[in-house]
Amino acid sequence: MSIDLLILGNAPVARMLERVKLAEANGYDTAWLADERFYREVYSCLTYFAQHTTRMKVGPCVTDPYTRHPALTAMAIATLDELSGGRAILGIGAGISGFTELGVERKKPARAIREAIELIRMLLRGEKVTYDGEVIQFTEGKLSFAPIRPEIPIYVASNGPIGQKMAGALAQGAIMEACGNVEEVRALRSVLDGGARQAGRDPKAVKLVARLNTCIAPDGQAARDALRPTVARLLGAARLKFLTAEQQGLTLSPELVASVAGAAYASGFTPYLPLLPHITDRHMNSFTLAGDVAEVTARVLELRAAGVDTVIVMPFAAAGGSIEDTIVKFGAEVWPAVQAAEKARA
Repeated sequence: MSIDLLILGNAPVARMLERVKLAEANGYDTAWLADERFYREVYSCLTYFAQHTTRMKVGPCVTDPYTRHPALTAMAIATLDELSGGRAILGIGAGISGFTELGVERKKPARAIREAIELIRMLLRGEKVTYDGEVIQFTEGKLSFAPIRPEIPIYVASNGPIGQKMAGALAQGAIMEACGNVEEVRALRSVLDGGARQAGRDPKAVKLVARLNTCIAPDGQAARDALRPTVARLLGAARLKFLTAEQQGLTLSPELVASVAGAAYASGFTPYLPLLPHITDRHMNSFTLAGDVAEVTARVLELRAAGVDTVIVMPFAAAGGSIEDTIVKFGAEVWPAVQAAEKARA
């Protein structure tokens, strides 16, 4: 198992780098940066991170095949790989941020991701390509330089079973946001395994990555309260298609969802705050990593036993604390405790 850091480009670049370096010093494996409009530009920042770290992998979590043509993504990730000495990693999903402002049509998302991966891999191998897909087109083009690695790892973030099955068939791993409970992990693992087997792949070659908003504080309730607005937005917007949430009784009523319908993606948490009284600690424990060190350690061990290979931590601050506190507590306290428990069980 490994642990990764995800940050949003909403802080000064120098502060983001401090957080990345803090994560590297505390055992994190990868620094992911969200490719979200209209924050700081993703590849510029990732290059900066790469130049000031020595071990961590770096990559976008996640880019999409609409706002940036996959051929340009191939060019960008190959350049980042060269600059980082072979430490680039690519996360790709269907995306949503900025689509309204840019007038982008989100057409056949699972198909678009598949086609993007196929084209990116051909270009990274140095091929001259004409690609006529249902969504992606590219005519008689190739990269004008040789990537140092033709097989840069690609991870797929998908919020639906079609995309998740495709991830099992094509990608090194699948990233699922808010996949924070055992039932959901097991269901997702089953979908990934099915996609891998159908493609003639070993299911063990496909990593399951849980992308979780995380807050750790001495007062576990304060940590949960800090993340409660994120779960209100998650369930109110109803964009993620969880495989087990409804049968677990973790969804909100249609009336509650309708009461906040139509909120723009860019509006953040504010439109969903009226839902806070309906977000219980059970919701918090199912969709986030929040609590004190012992509580979060226990949750990570449960997720690992259910089939999670990597946890991507998106750190938040509890009242009176800081994002840096969460980064350090997870890396310096939770992670060693998880490793020790796994070693004892072996």
